[in-house]
Amino acid sequence: MKRTLPLFAIPSCTMALLTMALFAMALFPMVGGSALAESPESPAPRGPPPGPPPPYQMRAPLPAGDRLAGGKDGAALFSNRCGACHLAGGMGTNLLTKQRVILREPPQSGLLENRQDLTQNYVKIIVRRGRMAMPSLTRVEVTDAELDAIAVYLGKAGP
Repeated sequence: MKRTLPLFAIPSCTMALLTMALFAMALFPMVGGSALAESPESPAPRGPPPGPPPPYQMRAPLPAGDRLAGGKDGAALFSNRCGACHLAGGMGTNLLTKQRVILREPPQSGLLENRQDLTQNYVKIIVRRGRMAMPSLTRVEVTDAELDAIAVYLGKAGP
């Protein structure tokens, strides 16, 4: 009489190998032969051609030179250091626009560059401490000299 082992008596590593082998054999017809041959040209994309990336993805390059030295262009630093969130279309701009509209301010006031009520001190405090969804930025991420230039650029209401 032929004796067979119950399924649970097969070692788990052997079962895993058997399972992988069965899975591979089941997939082989799908990837074999004609499926590997080159497919005909893909259909033309639908809709209008893609436009340029949104402004928050088109940030200015970081000004050259020593990051610890002052006298840098505040607009370029703002674009490079803050633009991912605070240029048009960025998350920070979208959140600020929503808050400003609730306060019955025009939507354009969501762009920090358009604000006339920001002081240089306020900009520095918010950058270093963070506020709501905005994280605090360290002196490694934005040096004091860079922050001074950004604060002068944004702080149109004075020091």
